[in-house]
Amino acid sequence: MVNGVGVGRQVGTLTLAGLPIGNVEDASPRLLRTLEEARVVAAEDTRRLRKFASRAGIDPGGERGARIVSYYDANEARRTDELLAGLRDGKDVLLVTDAGMPGVSDPGYRLVVACVEEDIPVTVIPGPSAALAALVVSGLPTDRFCFEGFPPRKGLSPYLAGLADERRTMVFFESPHRILATLTAMVEAFGPDRRAAVCRELTKTYEEVRRGGLSELAEWATGEVRGEISVVVEGARPGGASTTDTDLLDSVAALEDEGVRRKEAITRVAKSAGVPKRRVYDLAHGITTVEEQDP
Repeated sequence: MVNGVGVGRQVGTLTLAGLPIGNVEDASPRLLRTLEEARVVAAEDTRRLRKFASRAGIDPGGERGARIVSYYDANEARRTDELLAGLRDGKDVLLVTDAGMPGVSDPGYRLVVACVEEDIPVTVIPGPSAALAALVVSGLPTDRFCFEGFPPRKGLSPYLAGLADERRTMVFFESPHRILATLTAMVEAFGPDRRAAVCRELTKTYEEVRRGGLSELAEWATGEVRGEISVVVEGARPGGASTTDTDLLDSVAALEDEGVRRKEAITRVAKSAGVPKRRVYDLAHGITTVEEQDP
């Protein structure tokens, strides 16, 4: 036996497939062909899969029909055991989620780990990803980035505070009814002027990308916001070397205009810019350092 699978025994293959995040025309020929040939399909929402297939003009499983089963958060543990048993018996399984790549803020990781532990082959049909789509249209640096998924409902402020010094561009997912609270918390953690982009309904009819400082985006979010949302946030600037005194003073003044007390404004600006708090304090109070005094 090798990790629970008999040596020489024919096992199935798990295929992870990325579905379009909005526009059905983004489906690759390989994805459509695989869906038509599939015998077992695990879908996050079986109704959405059938709707997608209808729009794409295909019939999962063709004339023989595929066995389509649900695979979502509530039944993931139980269904993983069932699918694993089928894979051990030589049945191929195609795993899809409602949109984007399985395992990325969607079910899939548990089944992949189980297959890896039993040496069951795992392959992938790459497809659209909301995280990468948002990153490349944000206008923010793409050379180094990290994906944070959905921010936690509880402990949001300390969670974001822990990312305040992250230098990579950060990509988040968020729901419409939480976007205002999240952007407001980001203003507190990262500073009002940290550049960001809110990407809504990517590839869909009402696609929208809003770019600006976090405070500006938070103000926009006070209105009605709908659809699926990705938020891209600029990383912290290293050491504040590229931040001028004028930038720092303008940021403090902007916060004070919003009613923030000077002491708190100084703390926020220093944290956001990655510069010593004393530097911002001296600038705000018109204090000239020894190095800056005339000889």
